[in-house]
Amino acid sequence: MSRYIRRIVVGAALAAVVSVPSFASATTYQIDPKHTDAQFAVTHLMISTVRGEFHGITGTVVYDDSDVSKSSVKVSIDATTVDTREPDRDKHLKSADFFDVANHPTMTFSSTKVEPAGAGKLRVTGDLTIRGNTRKAVLEVTLPKAPIKDPWGLQRSAVNATTKINRQDFGVAWNKTLDSGGVVVGDSVDINLDVEMVIAPPAK
Repeated sequence: MSRYIRRIVVGAALAAVVSVPSFASATTYQIDPKHTDAQFAVTHLMISTVRGEFHGITGTVVYDDSDVSKSSVKVSIDATTVDTREPDRDKHLKSADFFDVANHPTMTFSSTKVEPAGAGKLRVTGDLTIRGNTRKAVLEVTLPKAPIKDPWGLQRSAVNATTKINRQDFGVAWNKTLDSGGVVVGDSVDINLDVEMVIAPPAK
């Protein structure tokens, strides 16, 4: 192959590489509080499960599909929105016996590590703060769904996240002992988050 032909081949190859479109690998999402809930479940009287949820969830999710370790999550939950469909119980949960919302109206989660966790899943480790107490929490999270355009032209995605915590670790300690030797409220709490989010517009 002559030097001239080699130059043509190399030039064509470089042009082909340059012409391949590049795609931004990191996507920033804003959580949509109107379509997002955090549900919890805890044992009651050692025999049944009581479920509730929080609303007023806001935050930012950054997902980098080329390097998930560069992804991040920051979430804020309005503790005053606790809802178990029983007003008296909700009032008790808001009191100093449980969430003490008068002094700690907000719960937060801030990721410190994001890593793959098998097909279609991520493991997100971070700092969870409840009632002013911060402890490490590990969430199992689904990959963000492929974005779709809503009727108003916004690009939306969604994820599901689950974890389990011990409420005593966060100072949510109220309980009573039963005559049988058990307790009214279990310590282990299952948490499930259904999060819908909108792709944030690029910064100007």
